[in-house]
Amino acid sequence: MRPSGTALTPRDRLLREPCLPPKICHLILTPLMRRNSVSPACVCGVEPRVWQPCAWSCRRGHAMTLSTITRSPDVLVVGGGNAALCAAISAREAGASVLLLERAPKPYRGGNSRHTRNFRCMHAGPLGQLTDAYGEDEYLNDLLQVTGGRTDETLARMVIRRSEDCYPWMETHGVRFQPSLSGTLSLSRTNAFFLGGGKALVNAYYRTAERIGVEAAYDSEVKHLALADRISEVHATIDGQDVVLEPGAVVVASGGFEADIDWLARAWGEAARNFLIRGTPYNRGEVLRDLLDQGIESVGDPTQCHAVAIDGRAPRFDGGIVTRLDCVPFSVVVNKAGKRFYDEGEDVWPKRYAIWGRLVAAQPDQVGYAIIDAKSRELFMPSVFPPVEAGTIDGLARKLRLPEDAVRQTVDRFNAACVDGSFHPTELDGLATKGLDPPKTNWARPITEPPFLGYELRPGVTFTYLGLKVDGTAQVQGPNGPVGNLWAAGEIMAGSILGQGYLAGFGMAIGTVFGRLAGESAAAHVR
Repeated sequence: MRPSGTALTPRDRLLREPCLPPKICHLILTPLMRRNSVSPACVCGVEPRVWQPCAWSCRRGHAMTLSTITRSPDVLVVGGGNAALCAAISAREAGASVLLLERAPKPYRGGNSRHTRNFRCMHAGPLGQLTDAYGEDEYLNDLLQVTGGRTDETLARMVIRRSEDCYPWMETHGVRFQPSLSGTLSLSRTNAFFLGGGKALVNAYYRTAERIGVEAAYDSEVKHLALADRISEVHATIDGQDVVLEPGAVVVASGGFEADIDWLARAWGEAARNFLIRGTPYNRGEVLRDLLDQGIESVGDPTQCHAVAIDGRAPRFDGGIVTRLDCVPFSVVVNKAGKRFYDEGEDVWPKRYAIWGRLVAAQPDQVGYAIIDAKSRELFMPSVFPPVEAGTIDGLARKLRLPEDAVRQTVDRFNAACVDGSFHPTELDGLATKGLDPPKTNWARPITEPPFLGYELRPGVTFTYLGLKVDGTAQVQGPNGPVGNLWAAGEIMAGSILGQGYLAGFGMAIGTVFGRLAGESAAAHVR
């Protein structure tokens, strides 16, 4: 065991380098590993593989080209994120040949899963990094609370029950977990955090898929799925060329339509053109639209989505989780007129963070501003962007280009409505304002200690809820019942369970459960 703090030797650095060219694999690592009887270790937390020749070049993966792909795979998986990978791995392990088509180029593979960091997991007792217990009824009640009851309870309970088995399955397939992060408001009992985040999870699954023989093609756009009572052909562009595939079964796990701003504007109105898309720019809904146009049953409201408040300085696309602003529970949030518009302390953040995108979207110019003081600065996960700072409220309003008098009056009224009491930042503390409308029902402390800090908030859309209707086996439903060889998983069918709102980590639970189920069902169909 190398002592903590000791510098890595050249040999150690070679063995821990996660992505070396094949020439280095053959000329340097192969004899080195054979001589020392070792196997590669990944800096992303993935367990070392058993040594085999050319392991390092295999780990880089070899993208399929038009000349090498299988034109008639047993199972075709459309998509490249968590749900798609779970489906591909499960189908392959069930004995099917599998081709996976990822819309993005290889460096951006993984869809929105690249930006995730945890999944919500039922467990009867301590499980891995998860503490205590989180039972089915409590999990369901948490979901019903954020969705307002707009959920298919049968499918929801199925996801919840099966989530417990997902934890060891994920570990078996290369995912590693870590204790919950500081500033995540007591998720150690309910949510399992990925070591290395979503990117590490995606890379672990791709390594597993490659090792067991799943073919993967990047920059691959599906144009049309020919549907009668079953999918007979899939028309796609692979390696820049048009190709027709004839799979035995198809799993669509290609996400929603959030990156198509015109589609968002048709659903939301022109205000949607001010939205930021915190997820992948490749989820444009082509597969979803193609299937809906052919009569596949839809589910979910096109105006509902997972939308959070993100930093207004974030890029238009792909800003990810580092642009999310978690300061809201400890702040006052005002609109461009300097007025509060909602209870910032309504519930613990994991149950309420996903409503703030919609709340901000309803404000003039789709913008809000969170204001905190120095004593709250260390209580939340910071944005990748530093806050705007000033020594006075007037000075902060000026820097944020807000009306100074209105902001000062709002903060003064809020401070006057705060009362003495115990403050507990990681749980509901009942420290509420008195005589204020709207109230702040928890974590209401006066904003009095300079420097004062501000963040501009914009709606950040992660994924949309309009999707394909599925049954309890993940099979897609057409106008005349189940489509014979078509299954769906992940965001493209999440509207079956999420009618509105969001529960932290639940999207990953849906994707993992339905991905595995879809892959197993598709493989069983072709056997």
